[in-house]
Amino acid sequence: MSEATRLAVIGIGNMGAALVKRLRAVGYPVTVWNRTRETAEDVAARTGATVAGTPREAAGTSDVVFVSVANDAADLAVHEGRDGIVAGLRRGTTVVDTSTIDPHTTLRLAEMVRGAGGVHVDSPVSGSGSSVEAGTLAVLAAGDAADLDRVRPILDHLGKVFHIGPTGTGATMKVAINTLLIAINQGLSEAYVLAQAAGIDPATAYDVFEAGATGAPFLKYKRAVFEHPDDTPVAFSLGLVSKDADLVLALAERVGVPVPQAQANKAAVAAALDDGYADRDISTLAKHLRELRTRSSRG
Repeated sequence: MSEATRLAVIGIGNMGAALVKRLRAVGYPVTVWNRTRETAEDVAARTGATVAGTPREAAGTSDVVFVSVANDAADLAVHEGRDGIVAGLRRGTTVVDTSTIDPHTTLRLAEMVRGAGGVHVDSPVSGSGSSVEAGTLAVLAAGDAADLDRVRPILDHLGKVFHIGPTGTGATMKVAINTLLIAINQGLSEAYVLAQAAGIDPATAYDVFEAGATGAPFLKYKRAVFEHPDDTPVAFSLGLVSKDADLVLALAERVGVPVPQAQANKAAVAAALDDGYADRDISTLAKHLRELRTRSSRG
């Protein structure tokens, strides 16, 4: 596919907006749709993208349709119905679904797309919005190799492409990744607050976490949130983390794997949600731990 290939991005949240910016930066014409039109118009104004009135319209004028929505229900909603993606597909149009959803839902969506004559690539991504813009994502592509090859030149602009396996394995791999991501964040939150409470300068503690055996890209791009939890834009809300934690537990039950740490992490996220943290970033769990410590000392 050439840079004249027409692209659409359905869902303009943090990741969707970053996708639009990256794809426009490398020269592709992009049409966008979002449930809240004002959001789509804002991104279009900043990137030179075109705004569609419905997912059907966006799909009908594009060769490749990227989908980046919050959950299974939203993904089904943008595919189904008279105004959905499937209704607008032309034969051979490729749908690249980057959403984090249940693998069973991925299989259902792929069947719908293929039944309408389209091509489906199950392709969640791992990384931050800044990773999208830098082209350093991990792209977890799944489906037929020939279908992946059709869009690989586009995906190569986003980062390193892994062909995980048949349809559904991309979604499964993303659930596995988020099992680890949530665990890293919880462990870092506890270690950071523990060191600070024990009298260690928090900046020094974070320097050591980054430099030692625990150093990982996640620590580097989340440092600002840990140090300034009230002043940093939300990249991955705890509401979405909770949804992903549920996907982890559902997959674990399905395949019969005990995941005691994932269960404990889900409980920690649930406690933060109960305290009003749904719209806060995942790394504000450290702030929540400090609040719990303060409550305990008062009690």
